[in-house]
Amino acid sequence: QAQLMESGGGSVQEGGSLRLSCAADSYAYTSYCMGWFRQAPGKEREEVAALDANSRPTYADSVKGRFTISQDNAKKMLYLQMNGLKPEDTATYYCAAAFGGNCNDPDEYRYWGQGTQVTISS
Repeated sequence: QAQLMESGGGSVQEGGSLRLSCAADSYAYTSYCMGWFRQAPGKEREEVAALDANSRPTYADSVKGRFTISQDNAKKMLYLQMNGLKPEDTATYYCAAAFGGNCNDPDEYRYWGQGTQVTISS
């Protein structure tokens, strides 16, 4: 059972920045994919950004150029730097790990953190 725990959410003004962190246990950090997803009220969970086994990043079109996914292997941490935040970025953000499959598909991810709330005001 992989364990993931997010932190770093909060409330900021439009145009502001936040950095989300995800602490992964050793098992989770051996995963094929690690990614960030988000879910707004009344909407489906969607991919934000992901890293595959070769640490190649992919981003949702809505966040390209504003968000950056990164990892620190020594600390077993996954990060999401979010700049230029918009009200439409408001959601609960989840860190997740998958052990195969399409890294951009939420259904491929078996292990999820508890989520951290991000609220952007205009």
